[in-house]
Amino acid sequence: MGRIAGRFKRVESRRRAGRLVLGLLSDLPRKNCWSIAEWAGEASPHGMQHLLCRAVWDADAVRDDVREYVVEHLRDEAAVLVVDETGDVKKGTHTVGVQRQYTGTAGRIENSQVVVYLVYAAKRGHAAVDRELYIPRSWTCDPDRCRAAGLGEDTAFATKPELARTMIERFLDAGHHVGWVTGDEVYGGNPKLRTALEERGVGYVLAVACPAELPTGAGKFRADALARKVPKRAWQKLSAGPGVKGQRFYDWAVIDLAEATPGHHQLLIRRNRTNGELAYYRCHSTTPAPLATLVKVAGSRWRVEETFQSEKGLAGLDEHQVRRYPSWARWVTLAMLAHAFLAIVRADEHAHRPAPDDLIPLTCNEIQRLLITVAVHSDHGTAHRLAWSTWRRRHQARSQASHYRRQAASET
Repeated sequence: MGRIAGRFKRVESRRRAGRLVLGLLSDLPRKNCWSIAEWAGEASPHGMQHLLCRAVWDADAVRDDVREYVVEHLRDEAAVLVVDETGDVKKGTHTVGVQRQYTGTAGRIENSQVVVYLVYAAKRGHAAVDRELYIPRSWTCDPDRCRAAGLGEDTAFATKPELARTMIERFLDAGHHVGWVTGDEVYGGNPKLRTALEERGVGYVLAVACPAELPTGAGKFRADALARKVPKRAWQKLSAGPGVKGQRFYDWAVIDLAEATPGHHQLLIRRNRTNGELAYYRCHSTTPAPLATLVKVAGSRWRVEETFQSEKGLAGLDEHQVRRYPSWARWVTLAMLAHAFLAIVRADEHAHRPAPDDLIPLTCNEIQRLLITVAVHSDHGTAHRLAWSTWRRRHQARSQASHYRRQAASET
């Protein structure tokens, strides 16, 4: 918390932000301003709500601090930037960016927010270093709605690949170097993103759909058509990296492409060894890259799923109950900081205090449990619990009465 202390104008806000981050790391079954305020010993949720809504501090500056914190502790010359989006299912229509749209979290079209994240995936660990909320056209075409949600009236629509490009360029412009970027078909199918990476001299291994047409010396072919031309001897069994149940082995093949732009362009093909299912990746590098390197980069994309799982399960990333953009940005940024802390402690423990042979290395889940049970004491006594029970019931009674008055007024 000392790294971000200077971002707050008042000491009260700084201290409350520390309590909020500890609350995000707590074992509360549901994390929001109410539950964290009670856990932290505050008399009501007003202080936490003030921190997210009206207190003077710069969430984007804290986001930059999180990036520097992660890169400083997890620095790796072979690190990969992973771009991906995740959805948070929401109710109603007033939460910023919400609309009915597909989200992989639910696996279907739901009323949800979608956020694009940039994850720094290194050998020692991985954590999110940037975030951008996807604002659909249904919002950007309605200035009044944007203004009510805390967005500027001039908010322009940006696709998910455009948001990814903004974050990657922000990372590079901060003076950091990375050799590779990877992402799924949403990003691999966008030529502007690929061109931007090539111009910055950054290699990529981006997934593409099977109908994608790719240039070769013999003309343009669909990705699946090229896969059928690969001879049996060209396939190699390689691991995409360790998984929960061991190494993730697939068959891989690579085909050179005839792009007009400088650099080395290739199509990487992955074949599932069990069911034969194929996946395709467009690859680019400034210098020739061996197949093993391309496979390693492609395998890094799974790290983003682990990051989302940890940030949501351990740091309450998706449990915010806020509607306006400034509050959303503050909550998500502090959740990223909380998860980065766990990832960095885990990396340091693995490097400097390796576990005995009869124990698995410390995980983020176990570090969170130890932190809360050993280092943090949040039992504020019976009187505090009873006072919060009274406060909740009084607030709910006022809300109920307000709903009844509004209903009666609409009926007359």
